[in-house]
Amino acid sequence: MLAAEETKVADALLLLSYPLHPPQKPDQLRSAHFPKIQMPAIFVHGTSDPFGTLDEMEAAVRMIEAPTQLLPIEGAGHDLKHGRFNLRALVSALRDIGSKAP
Repeated sequence: MLAAEETKVADALLLLSYPLHPPQKPDQLRSAHFPKIQMPAIFVHGTSDPFGTLDEMEAAVRMIEAPTQLLPIEGAGHDLKHGRFNLRALVSALRDIGSKAP
């Protein structure tokens, strides 16, 4: 939320397990500030996260006009455990986003 209001607070964002909504309450979205985000952002999200499905995260991330990337962790929950984490994909995404930062 701070990054949406203070555009100079960071060059880019790395969000691990963003809690899109409380578990089993998809109508209580926490993404109203996403359209205001102006810096590149990488979201790392478990495919079994009860705080938002991958489809819900994809829809929310599309609300951000700046460059974004969603890196799913197959089988991981909100704690990102028990999934296969692709470190190379994250490093590549960080390099790519870094080149797009202002």
